[in-house]
Amino acid sequence: MEMINKIGRRKTSVARIYMAPGNGTITVNDKAIEVYFPFDLHQIVVKQPLTLVGVEGNYDVQINVDGGGIKGQAEAARMAISRALCEFDAEHRPALKKEGFLTRDPRMVERKKPGRRKARRKFQFSKR
Repeated sequence: MEMINKIGRRKTSVARIYMAPGNGTITVNDKAIEVYFPFDLHQIVVKQPLTLVGVEGNYDVQINVDGGGIKGQAEAARMAISRALCEFDAEHRPALKKEGFLTRDPRMVERKKPGRRKARRKFQFSKR
């Protein structure tokens, strides 16, 4: 039985996954996916690559996520699963690449600058 270990990142989130052929169990940080991601949207995001290539229910996925928020973690997991699917079967690569699941999204939060309220927002100007 072959187990594949891959990593996916998005914003400040990091997802490490362990994927092996199985009956389709997905666990996130030792919890069921429905418990960790209570919103359907985030569950769908995580399962997108499996659904796209039509192998939903064929692999057991164990995900460890750290950092960032819920959406960033879900998208990091999606990227890691996509990378693992490419390693299992190279024929999946064109479909996953077309959807953009293999591309690292480089957008990050801009840092706060000194003398500003946020990254670009200035303090309120008072004329008097």
